[in-house]
Amino acid sequence: MILEIKKYPDEVLRQKSLPIEEITTDIKELASNMAETMYNAPGYGIAAPQVGVSKRLLVIDDSLGSDPTKLMKIVNPEIIESSGELFEEEGCLSIPGEYEFVKRYNCVKVRYLDLDGKECLIEVEGLLSRIFQHEIDHLDGHLFIDDISILQRDRIKKSIKSRIKAGEYRVTKTL
Repeated sequence: MILEIKKYPDEVLRQKSLPIEEITTDIKELASNMAETMYNAPGYGIAAPQVGVSKRLLVIDDSLGSDPTKLMKIVNPEIIESSGELFEEEGCLSIPGEYEFVKRYNCVKVRYLDLDGKECLIEVEGLLSRIFQHEIDHLDGHLFIDDISILQRDRIKKSIKSRIKAGEYRVTKTL
């Protein structure tokens, strides 16, 4: 089932997500629905807060659905090591149509649980590293616009306000 993607400035996007204590059927169903939502958008990743659920759950696929083996459903992720630097353009399903260059680590090591409750460790670099960092930020109520200059952020807010006024950007709360 395709879920509604919450858009900035929805308050759920600013909340710190709660750890998942037990991987239930509902959590597995949410992860599947998130994957369907991500592919429909389309996007490389989506975090539970982006669909209105303040839980530490991510879905990531850097192939945009072209390789089914790339889909990762990730519970309670934690970056445990980082190195290098990237400075590339980023966007967000919760801030559609807006892009800016953001500084990230080139390589991260992430510890998480899979949907079977097995602890996993993955080291990723480049695009996949950026996706992990972006989505984990969502779990902490942090958006990519928090990592850009005030001037850039104001430009995005102004763009969103004009798009809201024109009926091109629908939100539950205005800026």
